Amino acid sequence: MHLPFPSKGLYAITPDRLRGDALLAAVELALLGGAAVLQYRPKSGSAKDHLAEGSRLLGVCRAAGVPLIINDSPRLVAEIGADGVHLGRDDGGVAAARSLIGAQAIVGVSCYDSLDRALRAEAEGAAYVAFGAFFPSATKPGAPRARLETLREAKIRLSVPIVAIGGLDAANASQVVDAGADLVAVVEAVFGASDVARAASELRGLVHSPPSRRPLLDGG
Repeated sequence: MHLPFPSKGLYAITPDRLRGDALLAAVELALLGGAAVLQYRPKSGSAKDHLAEGSRLLGVCRAAGVPLIINDSPRLVAEIGADGVHLGRDDGGVAAARSLIGAQAIVGVSCYDSLDRALRAEAEGAAYVAFGAFFPSATKPGAPRARLETLREAKIRLSVPIVAIGGLDAANASQVVDAGADLVAVVEAVFGASDVARAASELRGLVHSPPSRRPLLDGG
């Protein structure tokens, strides 16, 4: 049984530098802090490593009632029974992914700054779309930039949840939320923090609080 994709919240993405027990411990803290969805994004190691690590992460996510998304690999989703897959430009289409992981699984699609790509993804049955990068990102320093105006138009024209990604942190996440993002996706803003649970909780609060009730950030 696949968990549904949340309509709002913090979308935490694992950094490749954390592996094994250290990764599991950090993910537990992020979920404790209120992450609504977790994406496992392994970029190094063997397929065997990914299978073992993904299976352990699935157990942690199931215990928290949070869906686990796998980056790029419908095959790994099928092997471990994860909740869904996130597809980039070179990862195939929604239909091909669903042929491996099933009609009820989550399929998310990176749309960069393209509303047309997002509309196509929604028409093909994507469960959510992601736009970005909105700010310079240490995880993907060469990523093309997306505009806040794209989020505003997407909010009007799309029905599926909208994820914003790229250089987001507690100091700037409110900008993408105000422009229409339903979920804020981060890597280092959570997993690079000295207090992972607190960082996750702060970002979750920014997503869920209306602008007039958001706490003022230091210096603002």
